[in-house]
Amino acid sequence: MKRIIIFSILLLSGAWSLAAQSTDSLPMLDYSAPRRFVVREVNIHGSNYYDPGTMKATLGLAVGDSITLPGSYISQAIDKVWSMRFFADVDIVTTTEEGGDGVSLDVYLTERPRVVRWRYEGTRKSEATDLEENLKLRPGSELSDHLIDKNKYLIKKYFADKGFRRAEVSTRIVNDTVVRNGVNVTFVVDKKERVRIGAVNFVGNTEFTDGQLRRTFKKSNRVSWKFWQANKYKEVEYDADKELLVDFYNSKGFRNAIVTGDSIYYIKPNRIGIDINVDEGNRFYYRNVRWIGNTIYSTEMLDRLLGVEKGAAYDRKSLHKRLGVGREPNIEDNTTVTALYQNKGYLMSGIEPAEVVVGADSLDLEIKIFEGEPFTINNVAISGNQRVNDNVIRRELSTYPGELYSRELIMSTMYRLQSMSHFNPEAIAPGIQPVSNNLVDISWQLEETPSDKVDVSGGWGAGMFVGSVGLQLNNLSLKNFFKKNEWRPYPQGQNQQLAIRGQTNGQYYGALSVSFTEPWLGGRKPHALTVSGYYSAESNAYYIWQQASAHFRTLGVAAGVGFRLSWPDQYFSLYTELGYQRYMLSNWNTFLMGTGNSNIFTFKTVFGRSSVSQPIYPRYGSDFSLSLTLTPPWSLMDGRNYADPNLSDDDRYRWIEYHKWQFKGRMFHPLSPDQKLVLMTRVELGYLGHYNANKLSPFEGFRVGGDGMTGYTLYGEDIISMRGYGEGELVPMASQQVRDNARVYTKYTMEMRYPIIMQPRSTIYALAFAEAGNGYSSWKTFNPFQLKRSAGVGVRVFLPIVGMLGFDWAWGFDPSAGKTTRHGSQVHFTIGQEF
Repeated sequence: MKRIIIFSILLLSGAWSLAAQSTDSLPMLDYSAPRRFVVREVNIHGSNYYDPGTMKATLGLAVGDSITLPGSYISQAIDKVWSMRFFADVDIVTTTEEGGDGVSLDVYLTERPRVVRWRYEGTRKSEATDLEENLKLRPGSELSDHLIDKNKYLIKKYFADKGFRRAEVSTRIVNDTVVRNGVNVTFVVDKKERVRIGAVNFVGNTEFTDGQLRRTFKKSNRVSWKFWQANKYKEVEYDADKELLVDFYNSKGFRNAIVTGDSIYYIKPNRIGIDINVDEGNRFYYRNVRWIGNTIYSTEMLDRLLGVEKGAAYDRKSLHKRLGVGREPNIEDNTTVTALYQNKGYLMSGIEPAEVVVGADSLDLEIKIFEGEPFTINNVAISGNQRVNDNVIRRELSTYPGELYSRELIMSTMYRLQSMSHFNPEAIAPGIQPVSNNLVDISWQLEETPSDKVDVSGGWGAGMFVGSVGLQLNNLSLKNFFKKNEWRPYPQGQNQQLAIRGQTNGQYYGALSVSFTEPWLGGRKPHALTVSGYYSAESNAYYIWQQASAHFRTLGVAAGVGFRLSWPDQYFSLYTELGYQRYMLSNWNTFLMGTGNSNIFTFKTVFGRSSVSQPIYPRYGSDFSLSLTLTPPWSLMDGRNYADPNLSDDDRYRWIEYHKWQFKGRMFHPLSPDQKLVLMTRVELGYLGHYNANKLSPFEGFRVGGDGMTGYTLYGEDIISMRGYGEGELVPMASQQVRDNARVYTKYTMEMRYPIIMQPRSTIYALAFAEAGNGYSSWKTFNPFQLKRSAGVGVRVFLPIVGMLGFDWAWGFDPSAGKTTRHGSQVHFTIGQEF
């Protein structure tokens, strides 16, 4: 006779129930006398998505196992299946042999429904896309209450972070018409009104007003006329703002200030109020500073670097900043005590400031220094570079095996790698791994980005359209130029630059320029050699069917060498150049001389310092340069009387003479803790001087105004862009002897920038700016307060293959040169350049 026992587990009213049943025709097992049985077979029924072998392994019951019935073996097997959370019902039927000790197990499974499609209702398309990415719900998932509840919570949190704190989420589950046991689940979202912060109040503050304390918040601001301030409540940001509040108190001497509690309540359906209770405590003052453990540097030197004076108000933020410790130490700050030690190799040095309270309002500082041993660089590894050769990267490194570790040299290497423009500047960071025996390995994991550029542009200027095509290769390798297998698509790897650019308006105007730069002349020292040449020609054949009878042609060549300087610091450089230009005119009646040749032989030197953090979107640093270009004083050597009005133009302008000075400076200031919001300030000044008042140069002036997109110039002018005005509209009116260009100019800029996208293959940032500048006919007429003003907004898009693209709208507040009404609105479009 066979006995059949059914063990089942069901979900009843939210509680699990385990039951044992026997068929009506067979007697029940005797629970008072359990017996041992041997499993003869295990059969799985109802498992459509899971392999029967996997299910048998999960049960933990195999053929040949010995089990006791009744006993815990069956219930344990059911618990294991149920813990998988894939099934809505589990039944195990046991069939025993009549008069024998064998038992067969039949496992009957009822699978949970499978979700064929997840949908979102009541959301925008972008929000639905975000939810899909964040929730990562996949078709084919099993449906469970846990899964639904978890994702409803995540959806509500997503909308709460966007300001919809009262959002409600429900689900609609519908059987799929095609897939058996399949369902479609729709999350129905009712966002309701966006909730913003209506009030932020403080309780217990006596030293500072509510307004002063509210200004310490970065994100949790109340609704006001300051439309740019964030005023949505986000718990994480609110907690961070409370830490900033405590930091503010600490910086003012209140070392024991704390937030004792807060309450959040609804003022009205779309506004919440926040009341914050603070306990300010007493204001503390420094008394004595004691250094413990310092042997490398004297106490006097450390005191000077720390800058804490007896009797000064306690300031925890400044203290930690000067020591180089705290929650977020600035690793780029090279003026801290931590940096002082690490620049001498003490990589594992540690600093622990301790505050000893003395009385009710004073404290002593005990600063313990654990100097450790100096570390030596063991190995320097480079990875991630495919197009730039290893030796080209290694020559830019400031860290070498066998040298003492130095954080200053680490930062110098980061700056140089960023300046190469071949790698993603956001991803450049050293891997520092201490090894045994006071050795440290340094690794540079680089992420290459395209650096070559193709420029196709056009612009309107001087009454005509000029088209431009440019190609810039920034990773050329001349030594592989004649190796056929290295052309992929051109021989590369040595960081040499080749730029070719052509401009044309048909037969009326054409120009071609070529330049080549070898950044490491000879491959041993960072002496950059640059050679360049250009040619331009303009005729009087304005239309294609006309025959030219006059021309103005320019030919120029130049060669220069740049040097990196180690003094005053590593960011200084010096560049010197020799150049020659020849202007050739024939029947050119619109210029000072109609027919003849003018020659210019120049010596140029540029002394500069650049410490900008990266070339595409600098966050901090500065860039200053002072340049001088001069020619020999021909009028002092040739014996001609240039005051003679009868002197021919050919004799007067055969050799051009001048001295030209230019100063340019830019500074970048991060305004937000994440260094995304950046203020750029700039100042420029240029002056074209002369040796002889009767021999003024008709060339090399400044063309001020516009965006410089035409690139069209015949007379060697420097194009000085000035948003809010047209091309060259700030050039003073011409005198009798000099064509209309400026001999002096000045320009001032303030620009606020914020990034929208910061990716290796594209960088986009928005900006708002204010500018002032002007051009002047001479130094005597120069007035630094007589400026043309403008303001506007714009956007920049950097694409590696094209370069920087810019679009600006500006409003000119003042009249252009020779005008009486303000200029007004002006749109500017730029390619490959910066204002």
